[in-house]
Amino acid sequence: MHIFLRTERLVLRPFTEADADQLLALDDDPDVMRFINGGRPTSLEAIQAQTVPRLLHDYPCFGGARGYWAAELKAPRTFLGWFEFRPLADDSPAVVELGYRLGKGAWGSGYATEGSRALIHKGFTDLGVERVTANTMTVNTRSRRVMEKAGLSLVRSFTGDWPEAIEGSEHGEVEYVLTRTEWERRRSGP
Repeated sequence: MHIFLRTERLVLRPFTEADADQLLALDDDPDVMRFINGGRPTSLEAIQAQTVPRLLHDYPCFGGARGYWAAELKAPRTFLGWFEFRPLADDSPAVVELGYRLGKGAWGSGYATEGSRALIHKGFTDLGVERVTANTMTVNTRSRRVMEKAGLSLVRSFTGDWPEAIEGSEHGEVEYVLTRTEWERRRSGP
């Protein structure tokens, strides 16, 4: 199987249709889905009809590479969840959205930060990315901390148009950003 990216502990690979059961298990956990939809499980039908096609989408500006990556431990090869590093426009790699959804067993181990940093590095060095953006609910402190540890900075708070309010949505959302210029400045030191 093609490997998109390796880190010290992780392998990021393209999704396949065979990943539907692992995605179902991930999205069946109310704690994992807490800040996505209030903790409701996703049906297998929704995984197959909506989630898998979204995860299999190829982006021409990435040379046909995908924008969603299955995350596995290197050894033993264990599915942890996924990372999103997708261009906001199919034809331009300039601005990408960073995201992640990992199972509870992977929480608190630094995997989200490790994968995010590796994707950011690859984006700025190999993929022509100029700006990385990430959003989450204001109350999602764990995800916000990952964004900060990955080098992104808070740029704004806003209120989204939620189709269905979930606990905490009344506090709005936050957007974090890292530009290539800022990333290069930090890497070169003071």
